[in-house]
Amino acid sequence: MAGSGDDNGAVTRRPDDRTSGEARLRPDDRDALRAELRSVSSESDFPVAFGGEVTSSSVRLTECFGTLTTRLRDLEVHEGRGVGGQALAFGRPIGVADYGAARHITHDYDGPVMAERLSAVLAVPVRVRGKCRAVLYGAIRQRVAVGDRARDSLIAAGRRLAAELAVRDEVDRRMSMAEAVAATRRPDVADVANLEELRSVHSELCAIAGSMEDADLRTRMYEVAQRLTDLRSGETEPTTQIRLSRREIDVLSQVALGCTNVEVAERLSLAPETVKAYLRAAMRRLGARTRHEAVVRARSAWLLP
Repeated sequence: MAGSGDDNGAVTRRPDDRTSGEARLRPDDRDALRAELRSVSSESDFPVAFGGEVTSSSVRLTECFGTLTTRLRDLEVHEGRGVGGQALAFGRPIGVADYGAARHITHDYDGPVMAERLSAVLAVPVRVRGKCRAVLYGAIRQRVAVGDRARDSLIAAGRRLAAELAVRDEVDRRMSMAEAVAATRRPDVADVANLEELRSVHSELCAIAGSMEDADLRTRMYEVAQRLTDLRSGETEPTTQIRLSRREIDVLSQVALGCTNVEVAERLSLAPETVKAYLRAAMRRLGARTRHEAVVRARSAWLLP
């Protein structure tokens, strides 16, 4: 990160410190898929849970819990074929109470399913912005209808996974925008539109980074946000070195866009009183009497773009 941190997360701006343009860091989406399936198999009425990501027009089953064999692993389920293929094709949950006797599905995958002695099967598509990204399966070895609790559990897992993938997509989009700006020469500070866009992207990156649980991804996002601040660092030398914590900078980055304390709290997933505390601390360290003055001083100290 273009700055040094103490044990409390304080950041000191160092003008000559630069971050290299590394590739964006995104956690493996299969980890999130695996976590949801593990939850389904351990907390719901489905003793067997499996699924995989969608590639082109098929689902490759990579994650399996409660299975007896390896027959389902790496099985490629094509759109429209079997239970999962229909869920992929129609974009909604598809289930059968007795797989072997089901007439409304094809039986392309009878071998692996019968090897696992599966009977009741439910497949739930994971859709993000209208596109199916994965399919989750829950299965029971008895010939029983899938209960509402089990069905709701699997659908909820699909929704959680969809939300997580949507956040990761937005992170990638913002980081791509930020790195595209950072890869170009410093924008003309007289170009208000460019400068405001840079500040907006910086603010969004700080807001998203602060809510991320993945430490590596959070660090990478903060590094890219700092690179946006670096773009303006050639204008004037800062008169003093000012130390602010990461969260204080996060709050100021939102205040710089004109957000109220309540809006900052919503964007950073903090309590309004916590936002006030961070803002008061930042103002004290910056020697500012108003929030507007705090933003101006933070920019002068190269803590904000």
